[in-house]
Amino acid sequence: MQSRKRVWIACASLLLASGLIASLAHAAEPDMSLLEAAAMLTAQAEPPAPKEPPAPATEPAPATEPAPATEPAPTAEPSYTKRGADTCLKCHDESSKFPVLSIFKTKHAQTADPHTPFAKLQCESCHGPGAQHAEEVPEGQKQAPIVKFGAGSWVPIAKQNQICLGCHQDQARIAWKSSPHGGNDVACASCHRIHAEHDAVLATAAQPEVCYTCHKTQRAEFDKPSVHPVRFAQMQCSSCHEVHGSMSASLLIKPTLNETCYSCHAEKRGPVLWEHAPVAENCANCHTPHGSVNPTLLVKRPPLLCQQCHSQAGHPSVARTGAGLPSGNPSGFLLGGSCLNCHSQVHGSNDPSGVKLMR
Repeated sequence: MQSRKRVWIACASLLLASGLIASLAHAAEPDMSLLEAAAMLTAQAEPPAPKEPPAPATEPAPATEPAPATEPAPTAEPSYTKRGADTCLKCHDESSKFPVLSIFKTKHAQTADPHTPFAKLQCESCHGPGAQHAEEVPEGQKQAPIVKFGAGSWVPIAKQNQICLGCHQDQARIAWKSSPHGGNDVACASCHRIHAEHDAVLATAAQPEVCYTCHKTQRAEFDKPSVHPVRFAQMQCSSCHEVHGSMSASLLIKPTLNETCYSCHAEKRGPVLWEHAPVAENCANCHTPHGSVNPTLLVKRPPLLCQQCHSQAGHPSVARTGAGLPSGNPSGFLLGGSCLNCHSQVHGSNDPSGVKLMR
């Protein structure tokens, strides 16, 4: 009897549990199966797992300032353009700030001569690799630098001149580095115009104006009444001076001043039977080379010039009055020519009786 009760109790419990599961499934979701509902019921019956404490909030990392922009690293090796001068002429035509078309009328652009720049790398023979310089850059930015010639260039004067001397260091320019021009950092391009059809410094009429850019005192001297004919385009500065360097004083073309003067004044060279000592010693004892207010480029007028060396005994000490003359009467010849009225052969005489340089 008791066993039957136990069976009925178990069946009743089973039926009750089935009804509870079915009602739960229908309430949660109409399509939920009995197995899913039983699992949900089991999960609700289990105690909830203890929650882990939340991790402490970490402070946000401070914002870092952007690194300053650095200049782009230069290329390891500058490169040359593929088309040479054709690339340059795309920008440097006659309408540009630096026109260069006139160089094709000069010796530098003769491709038939193997010694010229255009027989080698053309423009880049002198200006260096230009591929980076020829690249287009955004508006407002500058082109990559290239070798520029002249006093205002970023390229050191010594480096500019070395490029020129790479071809032009011959016997006439071997003393350039020890010359006053080379020692004072005068650039070749300060005097020469390489791209011009006619270089002014090579023309007799135009050369003095180039030299006067620095030598302003000499410009004033050549405007005096008695001068060498430089301003008349019959001479130029390089007629007497070796501007690229010389072993003599004042960059003279000859070893001494007298030898330089004899290049034109050969009749004064001698030898003569009766010499005048100052003439053989130095022409500048009596003459100034660039210009003078006195006749024949004299440093002083006679008799003051002559009396720097010669005694006044027996001669008039004051030429412009009669007080210094033995007769007391001034002579018109004396007033006009002074000592040269009698001693006309001041540069020397070959006459047997010319000991006094009077004939």
